[in-house]
Amino acid sequence: MDPLSQGVLGIAAAQAVGKKPQARRAAFMGLVAGLAPDADVFITSTTDPLLSLQFHRQFTHALVFIPIGALLVALVLHPIMGRRTLCFRTTYLFCLAGYATHGLLDACTSYGTQLLWPFSDLRVAWNNISIIDPLFTVPVLLLVILGIWRRSPVLARCALLWAVAYLILGVVQRDRAAAIGYDVAATRGHVAERLSAKPTFGNLLVWKIIYESEGLFYVDAVRVGLGSRHHPGDAIAKLDTDRDLPWLQSGSQQARDVERFRWFSGDYLALASENTITDIRYSLVPNEIEGLWGITLNPRAAPHEHVRTVGRRTVTAGKWQAFRDMLLGN
Repeated sequence: MDPLSQGVLGIAAAQAVGKKPQARRAAFMGLVAGLAPDADVFITSTTDPLLSLQFHRQFTHALVFIPIGALLVALVLHPIMGRRTLCFRTTYLFCLAGYATHGLLDACTSYGTQLLWPFSDLRVAWNNISIIDPLFTVPVLLLVILGIWRRSPVLARCALLWAVAYLILGVVQRDRAAAIGYDVAATRGHVAERLSAKPTFGNLLVWKIIYESEGLFYVDAVRVGLGSRHHPGDAIAKLDTDRDLPWLQSGSQQARDVERFRWFSGDYLALASENTITDIRYSLVPNEIEGLWGITLNPRAAPHEHVRTVGRRTVTAGKWQAFRDMLLGN
């Protein structure tokens, strides 16, 4: 999720396991530890544009790395903040609590997090919250600020309770949206070979539905409140490299990059335009095919050359109005 959400949840977790006199030091240590796993964003390459996708949310976010990552943060922070007033064990406890929240919270989004690394490269995505959701973050933020001011672990525990309750609500909403998606597929006479319901930006009301049937992806949006509303979308052929990119040489770097991008996207790939592949999981308007990012291949590239990444994040007035209408139930 966004850094603010990760930071404040780390604060809440660290404060919750501490005592009243330790609340402010616990808050700072939880903040740093809660943000620390995202240090992997510095793993980049000037020649390989997919390297950051490969390593972001990888080993630093894995369950087995939590005690190691927390130890590294504690070794840095203890001489600065804890040596005179806290034993190292307490410092480590605060950092462990803060660090442990990060990967689990990221796994609740639809981006994918390698929680099981190094035993599996599965990108865990529970799809029960958007990457940015003010209704999740703002209450946690207010409670931890009040908790720091009043030195109250109880308020931090209330913040954690709100976070857990909101994430559970996201699971309920996701399953309601998925059920509607299966009904939509059935009314069209389709058998959904796989179906995903993904939250849209900043809310748990409007969901993007993607299902695969007979080589096609069907994309719709549903609004799930007290009632429900279906917004029909488009369909597009699933990427078939032999059919869509017949010139692509097996074993070339571009061919390997396509497979890396396929792994990153969970194989939700389609040919957006000539030689450009898009990840259809994300779009500015949830019932549209056009993805937020993709890769472009060059038929004349040398065997060792990488693909190029492309992005489509321009929010037009029409797209914003369409999304807002869905959100408001218009």
